[in-house]
Amino acid sequence: MKNFTLQLPDFYSTAEVGSFHGRDREGLAETVAVDQIRKGIVLDGIPVVISISLKASTADCHVSSDGGSPDESVMIRIARNLLGLNIDPEVFAKFARRDSVMGSLVRKNPHLRIPQAATVFEALTWAIIGQQINLPFAIKLRRSFIRVAGRRHSDGLWCYPDAASASRIEPEELLPYQFSRSKAETLVRVARLIDSGVLSLDELQNKPQAEIETALLSIKGIGPWTVNYTLMRGFALGDCSLHGDAGIRNAIHRLTNSKMKPTSAEIQSFLENYRPHRTMAAAHLWASL
Repeated sequence: MKNFTLQLPDFYSTAEVGSFHGRDREGLAETVAVDQIRKGIVLDGIPVVISISLKASTADCHVSSDGGSPDESVMIRIARNLLGLNIDPEVFAKFARRDSVMGSLVRKNPHLRIPQAATVFEALTWAIIGQQINLPFAIKLRRSFIRVAGRRHSDGLWCYPDAASASRIEPEELLPYQFSRSKAETLVRVARLIDSGVLSLDELQNKPQAEIETALLSIKGIGPWTVNYTLMRGFALGDCSLHGDAGIRNAIHRLTNSKMKPTSAEIQSFLENYRPHRTMAAAHLWASL
C-alpha cells in the first residue's frame, strides 16, 4: 500500500494542524508547508514517511517505507490522527455557541480542529517530555529523544521512535541532552512496559476512559496532566480535563477578566460546565491565547 485518499469534511480548517505539527521549526521528524505535511515514524522497527497533500476537499496520502508495506488500516488511522479528523468540532460549536463565556470563542472559530500525534505512543511520550517545562524546551528535548531513540528514513527525515526502539535505550543516554533523570527513566520505563506487552496501548483504545486513566496513572512518573493530554492527543477522546495546564489557566484568566489567576480546582470546576466536550473547550481556550 503506497497511496490512498481521505475525504475532508466541509469547512475543514488546516490552521491548527499546521501549527501543531509545525511546532518544531527545525522540521526534524515532520515538515509542514501550506498544503502538505510530511511525518516520519518508526513502525515495527521500520522507518516510514507519510506525505499528505491537502486539496480543497481531499487529502492525498503517500507512504514511503524503508522495508515492507505498512498495514493500510494503520496508515489510514495515522493520517486521520495527523489531520485531526477524529473529533467533530461542529458538535461543540452547537453546544457552546450561546454560552456566556465560551460562546464568543466558538463563534469566532467554529471549525477548530484538534490534531493528534501519529500514534498513542508518540502522544504519551510527548506528554512525558513536556511535563512541567515550557514549550520551547520541550521541543528541544523531543528533538533529542528522536535522535537518540528514533531512526532516519532514507529520504533524510527522522522518524519518531516506536516503543520497541525506545525500549532499547538507557535513561543515561538522554541525560547529556538536559533530560532530568526522572523524565528519562519514565520515558524508558513506559517504552519497556509497552514493548514487553505489560501495557497494551492497542487494548486500552477499546476500554472506557476511566480504565485508561487508571492504567496510565499506575505508572511511576505519570500524573493527571500527562494522562489527560495523552487521552486528547493520542486516544482522541472528547472529554479530557486539562485543568493542570498553564495555557488553559492563562486563557481562563484572560477570558473571565478575573483579578487573580484561577487555581487548579477553579479551572476544573470551570471545565465541568462543558462536559462531555471538555477536550474541545480546552482547544478553544488554547486558540484564544
